[in-house]
Formats: sequence, C-alpha cells, structure tokens
Amino acid sequence: MNAPSTNFRFSPGFKTGTGRTTASASSTSMRWAALGEAGQVVAMLAGLEAEHPTREIRNFPALIRDAEKWRRDLADQGCADLAAVMEPGIAALLAVNARGADCKPAALALWREFAAARAAMLALLPPASKLGPRRSA
Repeated sequence: MNAPSTNFRFSPGFKTGTGRTTASASSTSMRWAALGEAGQVVAMLAGLEAEHPTREIRNFPALIRDAEKWRRDLADQGCADLAAVMEPGIAALLAVNARGADCKPAALALWREFAAARAAMLALLPPASKLGPRRSA
C-alpha cells in the first residue's frame, strides 16, 4: 500500500518576551498542517472517507495567532502533545499494515484520539463576533 510520508517532527519555533515572532506563528501553522496530514493518513488506514476540513480547522493557525497568550501557549502544547501521540501511532499502524494484518481497529482508535484532541484545541479559539476575530494594531 502506498502511504504518504510520516515525517511529522517539528521545531518549537522562536518566542520573544510576551509577543510571538513570525517564526513561532509559522511553526504553529506548519505543525497544524502536518497534523492534518497525519490525521488523513490515519483516516485512510481506518477505512474512513476523506474529511473535508471546516473553516475553523483550515484557519486555526491564523485564528489562534490573535488569541490571548494563554490560549496560544495551550494550542502550541496541544500540537506538540498530539504530534507525540501521532508519530509512534502511525509508525505502528504502518508496521502492522506492512505485515498484512488488519490495522483498521487500531487506526480507528487513533483517529478518535486525534479527533478529540483536535476538537479540544479548536475549543481554545476565542469566540468570534459577527465582525470576525479581534485584531490589534
């Protein structure tokens, strides 16, 4: 079976004082994108249909960038924690699949963990008003 690359390692980014640098925001964006790809690999191994990401999922890095520092910190830690679960999980699923065994039950369990962790991170987004997310100059 042809599976996408499973290299999901990330650098933590750079932070200065109380604000975020572009490198840190970019690193969160890259981590989020890689986690989305990892989720698609797990969904494929679980035999699920390809997911169509919502606006919040697609725009999470941009939306969280303008949130309070505590929300950004929790989102960064959540991404790191989820990557720490997904890396060995996908490696194990691919090893089981390579041996010809059925990896669907384990992949489905990992998919549920991924979806729950992603939902928890999306819950960190501040409530948006009709005017969109809060912007500061």
